[in-house]
Parts: sequence; C-alpha cells; structure tokens
Amino acid sequence: MSSETPERQESPAAGYRRSAGSARGEARRRELLERVTDDLAVNGLVDFSLRRAARAAGATHKVLLYHFDSAEDLLGRAVFTLRERRIGNAMAAMAEGAERRTLAERVRVAWHTLRDEEPGLRRVLDQAIGLAMYDPARYGDLGHGASGQYLPLLVSYCPEQWTESRKLEVAQMVLATLRGFIVHRAIGGDPEGAAAGFAALVRALDHEEA
Repeated sequence: MSSETPERQESPAAGYRRSAGSARGEARRRELLERVTDDLAVNGLVDFSLRRAARAAGATHKVLLYHFDSAEDLLGRAVFTLRERRIGNAMAAMAEGAERRTLAERVRVAWHTLRDEEPGLRRVLDQAIGLAMYDPARYGDLGHGASGQYLPLLVSYCPEQWTESRKLEVAQMVLATLRGFIVHRAIGGDPEGAAAGFAALVRALDHEEA
C-alpha cells in the first residue's frame, strides 16, 4: 500500500457516503467501484493508493472521496466485490446436482473452483489477507470480512438436519483448512502434500456426515 493512503475513518459496511440517497450518485459510485475493482484484479494490491485508484477509475481523488469515505473504504468495498465474484463462481460450479451431493463433495467442488480460478483474482484476495495480517489495526476488516462472506456459503453446504451450531463449527473448520491450503499454494508449497491434506479433510467430512 502506498504511504499516501489517508487514515481510516469507518468500516466499509458502516461508512457514511455523501452520494447516498441519490440514484444518480449511487450509479456513479457503482461505476467507479467496478473500475477500481477491475484494476485490483489485474494489478493486485501492491502500491494501491488513492492516486492509482483515481487513474483506474478515470476520475480525480476528490471525486473518489466524494463517493467513498477513504482509500480504505474504497479498498474494502473492492475486495468485497472480488470475493463476491469468487463466491459466485463456486455457487455456479455447485448448481448442477447440488441437492444430491454430500458435504465432502460440495467442499471438493468449492476447492477445485478456488484452485483453478483466474490467477489475478486469487492473487489479490491472498494479498488482502496478508495485508490484514501485516497491519490488523488498519486493515483487519479485510480479514474479518472474508469470514463473514465465506461462512454462510459453507454453512449452506452442511446437511439441513444439523443444528446451526454444528453447521457453523464444521464450516469454520473447513474455512480454516482451505485457507491453509491456499497459503501453502501461494508460497510454492508441495502440491502433493496439499492434495494429501485435502484428501484427509474429505475423509473427516465423510466421517462427520456419516
């Protein structure tokens, strides 16, 4: 991240927008966000700044600060949008025959979607988690937000007859394990080891559902 990024004001979910309440303003805001999101997907988070975002959006930094609370607010919303794309890809892959799949089979489809997704999307979302770990006081929401987006999908994979607490516990286990595999792959880890670890996760899920 560039040092020119302003201090954080509020979380992306709760921030006040001066353009709120205007249909035209909301449309412009969505357009700017989409352009910045596309830039992140191609160029990643390294050297992200308000200046770079303005250049990608074809606007000035003052225009961006009219529609977004801060550079952090804009970044958080762009990362959120990219995660929505990842979740949409997983749901699309899951759509055919989803009702006949076991929990383990559903997680396998989700993992294959993550494993084979476009490199730009995977890189920027990995970088977002890394940034949250590097500076949790400033960017922790990039990590917390990931759990908030992924867990409902994983909970939905669980058998309907399970209690909500059991669904959440298993979903958290799956999320933590898959994150470990993603980090393993990102740092050039042994792919055979990751495959063996995933096979063990699948066996554990089969046992959990039996």
